[in-house]
Amino acid sequence: MKKRQALPASIAELEKVRASCRKMVRRRAASSGGMSLIPIPGVDIAGDVGMLMQLIPAINQKFGLTPEQIAELDTRHKVAIYAMLKKVGSDLAGRAITKRLVVAALQKVGARMAAKQVLKYIPFAGQAAAAALSVAAMMYVGNSHVDACFEIARGAIAE
Repeated sequence: MKKRQALPASIAELEKVRASCRKMVRRRAASSGGMSLIPIPGVDIAGDVGMLMQLIPAINQKFGLTPEQIAELDTRHKVAIYAMLKKVGSDLAGRAITKRLVVAALQKVGARMAAKQVLKYIPFAGQAAAAALSVAAMMYVGNSHVDACFEIARGAIAE
């Protein structure tokens, strides 16, 4: 019995998946910016972690890079995926997403997150700056993951 193909079938389909994922990232980043306006300490960071716990697996799923989808691939495609995972160095693609992995991804934008916590207590201008930093941080983490997944899937398709 032939195993089901989980990867996008062509580069054109892969481009559509990337565009769809970037749109998803923009929506979540906007929500993150809105949460940063809540003046309760830690609510925005907890919200960001929760959002990324949903966003990262959704991106993996669209690219065919969840652990379950990879397990369904034939051996040739599995080898290609694992080779590309190693080459790209993605910590989030092809893995079960845990809170620890998401927090590690957010730590990469740690300076922005720390500045956001301080700025949000300055009326008006500080809150606007905190929202902008929150959006930028989520866009960075989300789009970096989309780009990594795109490279992994493209490399696997080319094999």
